[in-house]
Amino acid sequence: MSNLRAGLIGLGMMGRHHARNLNALEGVELVAVADAFGDVHNVAGDVPIFSDIDDLIEFGIDYCVVAVPTHLHYEIGKKLAAAGVHALIEKPLAGTYAEALELAELFETAGLVGAVGHIERFNSSLQELRRRLNAGDLGNIYQISTSRQGPFPSRIADVGVIKDLASHDIDLTTWVAGCGYKTVASQSLHKSGREHEDMVAATGLLLNDVTVNHLVNWLTPTKERRTTVVGAGGMFVADTLTSDLTFFANASVDSEWQEISHFRGVAEGNVTRFAFPKPEPLRVEHEYLRDAIEGDSSREIVTLRQGAEVLRVCEAMLDSSKTGNTITL
Repeated sequence: MSNLRAGLIGLGMMGRHHARNLNALEGVELVAVADAFGDVHNVAGDVPIFSDIDDLIEFGIDYCVVAVPTHLHYEIGKKLAAAGVHALIEKPLAGTYAEALELAELFETAGLVGAVGHIERFNSSLQELRRRLNAGDLGNIYQISTSRQGPFPSRIADVGVIKDLASHDIDLTTWVAGCGYKTVASQSLHKSGREHEDMVAATGLLLNDVTVNHLVNWLTPTKERRTTVVGAGGMFVADTLTSDLTFFANASVDSEWQEISHFRGVAEGNVTRFAFPKPEPLRVEHEYLRDAIEGDSSREIVTLRQGAEVLRVCEAMLDSSKTGNTITL
């Protein structure tokens, strides 16, 4: 079987990492790249460098990775769907939920594989967390909390922290819980003098009555990427910076205090940090996409429709921040 012919548009911070992985991926050949500003990071190697998506499509590709600014995703995505080219589009999928939903429908109608670059799903700590949750290691899930904080990335100019960062947490929460959002409420701040919000605190309720909360900002001097899941059996903590997963078990402890004997609570039990392989998440994401394009339905990519649903929740957060209301989805 011949290699899949891959193209890449956008050679910036994420684009160069996509190029590295495409060049190393078995069964795939990076045949051409495109960027209006050229190859500033010298990642193209010997392949042709074009200025726009039209030339890249005309050159002949089976699928394309889209790593350009968010406001360009919609038009590029439409051209790829019209040309019959599979795609991996970086998150957020589009500038608005309406645009994202249209892209999802275009790719589905054309029978194409479309994926969104919500890379956190492919972090080994979250993959292991989901496997253990599905195996019933925690029992009933009560709460999912995320913290995604760090310095401002100057390369992000066309969206705020909700669509750029909180979108990760929305996607991984629905994926881990296997359930969508019922309600969401949020408060956001603008502290860096930009048009878009740079800090948000959000709470919500999933359709299965699991409570969620998200702390996200671009105003913290050190990075934090943590997902906590509390349930009947204790608490899982996944750190996606280190790809570590730790389990804090509940312990049953008898109390001799008659006055509090009526209170049914939990006590600290054993703490376990799990050992498991930790491949690069972006490499895993590319492997899953390659296999899905080749027809392997067992590879669970982030679909365009799922990416659109993430944007629906993002827009509900923005609406809640402006109105002060809890938004029902």
